Amino acid sequence: MIPTKKRFYKIHVEISNICNLQCSFCPEVIRSKKLMDLDTFKAIIPQIAPLTEMVAFHLMGEPLLHPKLEEFLEICDHYALPVFFVSNGVLLTEKRSALLLHRTIRQVNFSLHSFYDNFPGQDPSAYLEKIFEFTEMAFEKRPDLYLNYRLWNLQTPDQNTDLNRDFRKRIENRFHVTIPDEINVKSVKSRRLLNRLYLHYDTEFTWPALDLPVIGQTGTCYGLSSHFGILACGTVVPCCLDKEGNIPLGNVNEKSVESILALEKAKTILDGFKKRKLVEELCMRCDYVTRFGN
Repeated sequence: MIPTKKRFYKIHVEISNICNLQCSFCPEVIRSKKLMDLDTFKAIIPQIAPLTEMVAFHLMGEPLLHPKLEEFLEICDHYALPVFFVSNGVLLTEKRSALLLHRTIRQVNFSLHSFYDNFPGQDPSAYLEKIFEFTEMAFEKRPDLYLNYRLWNLQTPDQNTDLNRDFRKRIENRFHVTIPDEINVKSVKSRRLLNRLYLHYDTEFTWPALDLPVIGQTGTCYGLSSHFGILACGTVVPCCLDKEGNIPLGNVNEKSVESILALEKAKTILDGFKKRKLVEELCMRCDYVTRFGN
């Protein structure tokens, strides 16, 4: 039997809006600092498992900070829900590395560009060593696990930097691969390095905020069609860039996920995207919308 495609590609469940770093490209969270509680997570996962191909433990924050991470992974495994994991990698320890090899995790993404942004001028050797050791462990114990080294710090689509070149050279030396210096993320963002390890480039973008000027009122987005988010407090938002919950659709502690998605507000936003009309003030101020050829 051919499996049917699920309604969403990815649902972002923010298990923590707290981060151990403060990157210049990632604005500080203004909301109250919060870790998602176990009961809320237990209520969410059986509702979204039939809806999505995978769950991302991230919208804002560093998921490795959550003390219940192992329980969260076991719950996802129980419902056969693959996990997409994003981390800056700074907090990797032997125990946390073992957790990231959990069978329910489909992909682990390390935001390498966060290191120099937070620790300018410092030697990244110890930081990269932890990530390289985890990668080698994954090659051996989880050869099916996808690994992404992210360098999402380009100012233009074809610009490279000396810092990126330094990281690239260290990756080349460790894994005995050759990485071309030329890049253009308009045509190719991801390069396979070895096994299921990839190097992923992208340009920086400005996070949308209500105090920014309006960019336009026409355009489209994948929010509510390929993905949506659930913040640590349980608030459902239409997009993974609504970091402050400026477009609250409802709260999973009060309504089911399906009933929230069926509300008129969600349907109006989605219908607007289909008609290339931005109906929410935050969307009108979203720089990312321009990436969709609007």
